[in-house]
Amino acid sequence: MKKIIAIVLTCAMILSIAGCDQNTGNSDPDTTTASQSDGAGTEGTEGSESTEGTDAPEGGDETDAENSGEEIEMAMTYPGFENMTYSEASAAIYEANLGEFKAALETASAETDDISKRYALMAVAEAKLLEAGVFIPLKANGGSFAINRMANYTSSPVMWGSDNYRYHHSVIATEFISAADREEIKAKYNELKGTGTYLDWVKEYLTGKGYELKDEKSIYYSADLTSWDVLATNEADNAEFLCNTYDGLLEYDCENVQQPGLATGYDISDDGLTYTFHLREGVKWVDSQGREVSDLTADDFVAGFQHLLDAKTGPVSLVQNLIAGAGDYLSGDNLDFSSVGVKAVDDYTLEYTLSEVAPYFPSMMGYGLFAPMSRSFFESQGGKFGAEFEQVKDTEAYTYGQDQNSIAYCGPFICTNATSKNSMTLEANPTYWNPDALNVHKINWRFTESTDPKTSYDDAISGFVDGVVLSQALIDIAKAEATDDGSNVYDKYSYTSLTDGTTFGGFLNFFRQQFANPNDPSRMVSQKTDEQKTASMLATQNAHFRLAVYFSLDRANQNAQLRGDELKYASLRNTYTPGSMVMLTDDTTISINGTDTTFTAGTSYGKIVQAQLTADGFKAKVYDEATDSTDGFDGWYNPENAKAELEIAIEELKAQGVEISAENPIVLDYPVAAQVPEFRQGAYVIKQSVEDALGGCVIINVLEGESYDDRNYAMFYSDTGDGMNFDFMDAAGWGPDYGDPGSFLNTMLPDYDGDCTKYIGIF
Repeated sequence: MKKIIAIVLTCAMILSIAGCDQNTGNSDPDTTTASQSDGAGTEGTEGSESTEGTDAPEGGDETDAENSGEEIEMAMTYPGFENMTYSEASAAIYEANLGEFKAALETASAETDDISKRYALMAVAEAKLLEAGVFIPLKANGGSFAINRMANYTSSPVMWGSDNYRYHHSVIATEFISAADREEIKAKYNELKGTGTYLDWVKEYLTGKGYELKDEKSIYYSADLTSWDVLATNEADNAEFLCNTYDGLLEYDCENVQQPGLATGYDISDDGLTYTFHLREGVKWVDSQGREVSDLTADDFVAGFQHLLDAKTGPVSLVQNLIAGAGDYLSGDNLDFSSVGVKAVDDYTLEYTLSEVAPYFPSMMGYGLFAPMSRSFFESQGGKFGAEFEQVKDTEAYTYGQDQNSIAYCGPFICTNATSKNSMTLEANPTYWNPDALNVHKINWRFTESTDPKTSYDDAISGFVDGVVLSQALIDIAKAEATDDGSNVYDKYSYTSLTDGTTFGGFLNFFRQQFANPNDPSRMVSQKTDEQKTASMLATQNAHFRLAVYFSLDRANQNAQLRGDELKYASLRNTYTPGSMVMLTDDTTISINGTDTTFTAGTSYGKIVQAQLTADGFKAKVYDEATDSTDGFDGWYNPENAKAELEIAIEELKAQGVEISAENPIVLDYPVAAQVPEFRQGAYVIKQSVEDALGGCVIINVLEGESYDDRNYAMFYSDTGDGMNFDFMDAAGWGPDYGDPGSFLNTMLPDYDGDCTKYIGIF
């Protein structure tokens, strides 16, 4: 799913400050995973300060201005672009700044036979992306202090898809698990990972330590579901909840091993284009009352996929060029769905035919876009297919997906209660095919809209929710609260939550068209003169200028405003794709600047990115050999590097008529959600670090929004780059949709195909 670039920091921080988990505000601070949202993420869940495993929020498909035939009219025309359309200007800017990256990515994407070589070439492409300075990686979800009743690693730690939101495996105690016990659990997990024995061990360990286990999980949510149709949603809040109501064909377990789900196994054709799944027999569809509707068959996956394409509101961009015939069906060129590569061979044999070889295809099975849908139940709710869906979808006759009673269930839980802005309850499905796998039989979702972190802390202490992320203010409270053994809550129970697959980034706008929010021109208004607007546009299109800004960002001290000095490095990330996301399975030789270079089996992706950067003389350190990680340190902040890059930029821009000095600085607008003190404080840390490092030659104007919508309309709510009302922003994040670096790198494709190019003001 196109992980919609979330309102990252927004959600991330709001939820964290409110003491919630990531993305949706769950309070499971220790489990790491990706979120399911479509870019903005969150969905992959998109972005909240989670801990256990989420990705970023989920978003919708991007608008393709050219394909739609509606060319965007530019609000402001800059020198050199007077005779171009917006799309033409975007293409020219892209090629000048990202052409080398695109070529490297095309080479990597074409490698489908040798997966290790593919990963290595993807790492080269990522290095070219980082060197271009189009954005800077900032941080991951997690890396915060937390207290929780859920045991470490008892939800899937997978970085992509929705399996990290499936909570039926969770092991939960009636009291907080101590930090000391968590350390023992962590050590044992690393020993047992991959053996299939960890869940049984952790339950035995906790009961042996005197903990009482419970079969209920209680977490926050901060927004009502806007759709109960998992195939027609891009929102993280919806996806996180709904993935507990169905099973995937395959699912990643808590040891990060993909296991059979609704499929008992699958075969791949010799040409790599056809996947044949063998379905589990005896699985039942039930309604919200637990009453049987029908047997699950292969046709329900066919029905689900056609509905996905008919609805067009889900993450269809991930499949339109992947599944044979899907693109033509979506465009209307061929409305015969039988030509789409999804077939029910018989009741329990399902076949997908791809239009191109995609070694990562099985890793996509945890996403909602491959969810089954009971054809008979859908039709009983007025559902139609093909052209008839357009005719009925907005009528009273169509009720599918409107509430918990208008969907069918085949997963571990059914929804027995959904009260708006109050609570939602998931209870064990009485017909579930694998009841022995359920450690949790009830999930209580508790609504919150409080921005008072003390409320979240009190709710965790009382057991209203199972855990809370500790902001600096809550750390002080926890240290002051005594425990029965003479310690205090912080010392006894707090631990550092894991980071996940979501990467938040900072972006400079290359081609800014808006200087006030498009929805309300009285909000977030820039004070820049026309001369300053032109100068900043020319400056941001200069790679050395961009790198000067990025090398001057004190990311750690900004992060400290939220997490405290002790953890200011914990969640910092130095690459876009997490360096540990994939590793080579075989010894692999690729060319690094014309020199054949061999990387041994087991080499992590991040190490290869660093090898290319080093060969190119790029000054950022993105990989640490000692920890084999791209996280947990700041390899970008370097005022000396920043000054050196600025000196080059000053000379190059002088030739374009742009004079840069402390008397004539480049002015950059930086929107922030100022009602959250930690956000506001962090913004001024960035302002000071940039202005100090660059000697006042760059001035950061912090635009303080009065509401989250002020900031979100400035950064997120436009589908295309012409709606971005900022020069610099640091509140967008992406979580991967599948197990391949391309899930990140493809977000920077041109021609309205990349989910993140809009954040640099183009497409």
